[in-house]
Amino acid sequence: MTSPNTAPLAGVRLIAVERFGAGPYATGHFADLGADVIRIEHVNGGLDAARATGPTFLGEHDSVYYQSFNGNKRSLSLDLKSDAGREVLERLIATADGLIDNLRGDQPDKLKLTYDHVKASNPKIVCAHISAYGREDERRGWPGYDYLMQAEAGFLSMTGEPDSPPSRFGLSMVDFMTGMTAAFALLAGIMAARSSGAGRDVDVSLYDVAMHQLTYPAAWYLNDGLVTGRFARSSHPYAVPSQLCKTADGWIFLMCQTQKFWRILCERMERPDLAADPRFIDEETRYHNRESITEVLDEALSSQTTEAWIELLAGDVPCGPVYDIAQALDNPYFVRRGGIRTVEHPDKSDLKVVASPIRMGAPVQNRPAPKLGADNQDILTELGYSPAEINKLKDDGVL
Repeated sequence: MTSPNTAPLAGVRLIAVERFGAGPYATGHFADLGADVIRIEHVNGGLDAARATGPTFLGEHDSVYYQSFNGNKRSLSLDLKSDAGREVLERLIATADGLIDNLRGDQPDKLKLTYDHVKASNPKIVCAHISAYGREDERRGWPGYDYLMQAEAGFLSMTGEPDSPPSRFGLSMVDFMTGMTAAFALLAGIMAARSSGAGRDVDVSLYDVAMHQLTYPAAWYLNDGLVTGRFARSSHPYAVPSQLCKTADGWIFLMCQTQKFWRILCERMERPDLAADPRFIDEETRYHNRESITEVLDEALSSQTTEAWIELLAGDVPCGPVYDIAQALDNPYFVRRGGIRTVEHPDKSDLKVVASPIRMGAPVQNRPAPKLGADNQDILTELGYSPAEINKLKDDGVL
């Protein structure tokens, strides 16, 4: 029987041919939960560009950007296009549960990373493919990145103030959501393969995930022709007030998603008259009087600081301060929750990264992202290669 203190994915092995954000974000969750994630890269044209993404670096082929996605993994520097490199890959595939890549949609076939290409080595392996537009149609060979998906999926048209240019999210959320979707799909495939004995291909694209994230605005349009646009103060498209409001020293975000929260807010502001005001008496009237309610709230909330309002409302009315990145990461609440982990990197002994958000009571690995090829010797030895054979692979430029 597995102990509850055992890392939940201990015993799972993934081979990752991954780049930048979406793929590494997916496998990062596997690694944090105990899986053996082996990244495959090679100096001859196959390096993850994240290793060279600035502005801050940690020695050769390493950057803080790269470290933020790849902790707790291992690195095998392998030339997949060589015959000897392919032989190493096939031996590795025989030991793995999953093979994941995030390449252009036409590349998995060219590099022979699909299930049909690898099932002879391991019929139970699950091959997960993350691409910009999938592997099947006229866009399969197109390169693509998060911001492009935000633009084409309509996200920019719903983000920012109404009179400003279209705006993207501050973070690469399509990459991250695609990574999470792919991780879920890959884990589902592995569970099925362990039961049935048969693996498969699993495909997830940035484009499909971005479109899927349209959720209720999509349903509004598809059923009623309602096009959701941008609302002042980053407001919710329907619930009011659910928006930014001015305080004496800045901003607060309020989310009165229910009638109950609106009534409590009026009481705490010492404005019970607002709850009975015909303009604001229910969700529908507040929706139609959005501008008026904004003016009223700005006037009332400007009497105190954001911190004072948070203290008065927190726990009873959904609200939050508006922080910049430094304030968010230095927030004592975040620090107390263990939101930051420190790892011993060979070039920075106290490298800090954001901790996994998954809390399961099991020990979490705490290793930095690997240097290029750092685990070559160990991995090849595990696969049965002798020291002489490993040296030959090095001499031949396979490693």
